[in-house]
Amino acid sequence: MRSLIKFSGFQYLIFGLAIILTQETFAQPIQETRVMTYNIRYKNSIDSINIWENRKDNVAALIQYHQADIVGLQEAFLVQITDLEKRLPEYKWYGVPRMSGANGEFTPIFYRTDKYLLLDSGSFWYSETPYVKESKSWDAMYPRIASWCKFRDKKTGVEFFFFNTHFDHMGEVARQKSAEILRKQIDSITLKLPVIVTGDFNSQPSSVAYKNMIGNNVLKDALDISTIPHYGPINTAGGFAVSTKPIRARIDYIFVNKKVNVLQHATLTDQQEGRYYSDHLPVIAVVEISP
Repeated sequence: MRSLIKFSGFQYLIFGLAIILTQETFAQPIQETRVMTYNIRYKNSIDSINIWENRKDNVAALIQYHQADIVGLQEAFLVQITDLEKRLPEYKWYGVPRMSGANGEFTPIFYRTDKYLLLDSGSFWYSETPYVKESKSWDAMYPRIASWCKFRDKKTGVEFFFFNTHFDHMGEVARQKSAEILRKQIDSITLKLPVIVTGDFNSQPSSVAYKNMIGNNVLKDALDISTIPHYGPINTAGGFAVSTKPIRARIDYIFVNKKVNVLQHATLTDQQEGRYYSDHLPVIAVVEISP
């Protein structure tokens, strides 16, 4: 005859606490990640007082001051990337030029090496042949590109994808098609892991391209789902001069999928002597990436 083990109420309490403590011990921690998108304006000698040589220190200082962990830049020439690399020694970057020669702009991704391990990376072009270098289609003026990185958070072990892009500034059809290609590439590359997308989309929220980005509710505009309401101007592109007039357009975005929780979202208006550091304002979001 088997004997029965009887537990007192106190023993049941201890047993329950042990289970809870065990679950907490093995639960993955969640770390906040500060992500930024910033069109830094390509190096152009006609920009007068706003030439890159007068802005590069401020652009680097802005990234450091706001403690961005991962930054998607647009309109970056290699010389500009090199300048930032020197001023941001805690970061490494990935990217390729959209085309060779004088118009070889990058959409580089800068990331903190003390926090993130780069597992994989790649780029594709917005055309009917996305993996043909320097390809373009439809009514695009230039070849346009997206670059992506797969990261592992060194603290939590969580893996996620970060995409950075710049849509064409002239071709309406090209922008619509680019959004479709970007969505398809995200679906095929990420295997449903957490996703963050940054970029200058040259598209306002009323545009078809924007609607293609958030179609089927897979990606969400980080501004719309921020736990703390958005801070700063809504619009992001309006020139170098600080003015009392409204900023012209909202075309710079951070998008996330459902595995990324947005805690804060802001458009930054850092300036010096009445001039912004670029003709676009940077957008920053504080996010939590689900394990």
